[in-house]
Amino acid sequence: MKQLLITGDRSGSGKTSITLALAALLSKNAVIQTFKVGMDYIDPSYLAAVSGRPCRNLDSFTLDPGQIREIFSYGCQGAEMALVEGVRGLYEGAEALDDTGSTAAIAKALDLPVVLVVSAQSITRSAAALVRGFQIFDPKIRIAGVILNNVKGGSHKAKATTAIEHYCGIPVIGAIPRLDEMQLAMRHLGLVPYREGSGRGDFDERIATITGIIGEYVDIDRLLGLMKEAASQPEEAKTLFGKRPTTDVKIGVAFDEAFNFYYADLFDLLASFGAEVIRFSPVHDRLPDADGYIIGGGYPELFLQELEENDRMREAIRELSRNGTPFYAECGGLMYLTDRIRLRKGWQGSDADQSGEMCGVFGGETRMPARRVVSYVEGTSGAGSPVGAAHFRGHEFHYSDVLLAPETKYAYTLSRGIGIRERLDGAVIKNTLGSYTHLHPVASGGMFRHFVEECRSPE
Repeated sequence: MKQLLITGDRSGSGKTSITLALAALLSKNAVIQTFKVGMDYIDPSYLAAVSGRPCRNLDSFTLDPGQIREIFSYGCQGAEMALVEGVRGLYEGAEALDDTGSTAAIAKALDLPVVLVVSAQSITRSAAALVRGFQIFDPKIRIAGVILNNVKGGSHKAKATTAIEHYCGIPVIGAIPRLDEMQLAMRHLGLVPYREGSGRGDFDERIATITGIIGEYVDIDRLLGLMKEAASQPEEAKTLFGKRPTTDVKIGVAFDEAFNFYYADLFDLLASFGAEVIRFSPVHDRLPDADGYIIGGGYPELFLQELEENDRMREAIRELSRNGTPFYAECGGLMYLTDRIRLRKGWQGSDADQSGEMCGVFGGETRMPARRVVSYVEGTSGAGSPVGAAHFRGHEFHYSDVLLAPETKYAYTLSRGIGIRERLDGAVIKNTLGSYTHLHPVASGGMFRHFVEECRSPE
């Protein structure tokens, strides 16, 4: 089995477009398993689309080394190659003096060779100094090759390539010109999710164009030669998500164009706890019969009218929540459970305030835009909530404020991060919990197990 990690020298280096295109190209002739470093939903949606297999997240802030290896092994079952996309620059992470949360930490945990994508705009010989600095910064990282991006022309490519190969002793396997076609569509929190984009724009065409560019300017044979040859993944990897022989609880999971921020491991984990997942759309459907419900993150603010018009869904959620049916909601799901989402004038070019009535489970409203919050989160969950007592690590990423009634109770106390207010998160009413915190399902497996048990036999 061949394995490789693609990373960048910085955010914006082009590694996402390049990794996506490489996954698409390699998938034409082999079974590719993709992974994404960090707590991220958007890039994995693209990687899963081109590979035809769920992309899985690896994050050393939330996951311990054993969990990282287990997820990697489990994901690689039945694959011929593993391709890992890094996050930000190679050494960016949660702290200044260690590599927790970084791409480097994953490369070391899995002993993966690294291809460094360097944005070479306006530099030639200096590119060698940059690459050499990355090599000596942490000798445990094996940088096996370089892909240059934003190259102006033949002379630019020749000088940078010659310098890197001479001073750094590693090959430059590609040099990609600066092209507008290499850009993917963006929005306020990053790339537009693939699920939302397909059928709503030209995303498949963009991906095909980028794939063609990479196929022309990157030497795929040399890339394959840099990959680590590893033994097939052990059978023990299946123990992490070993399924129960029967399912005895049904959990509805909101999954549509408005709500689609889920880690692939969640669905395997729920099955391992004996839960049958029933997907439903808050935009289009009626609420299905289930023992409990999960409403993940997404972009509900872009579908205010559609969500408001599906009043049968909103009323059913409000009624079941009041009756004690377990609900677990993250970020966009939390926003959906407030009284309304209010968008201020100027948002996305609007010339007036807009608002949409939501479920009204939590008294209060969501307002956008607000300060952009991107942070790792750490805290504790108290007993008495649908996820039980636990210590957890996660991530928050939003552009909104949720303003809840003063009497609101909170299950989470954060030592790191912001939460809903003043380091309080996990608003609770009856058996419903809504938080800005995104949890990795494997790292917080005990919390999800507790939730399934609540669905199986709610108090």
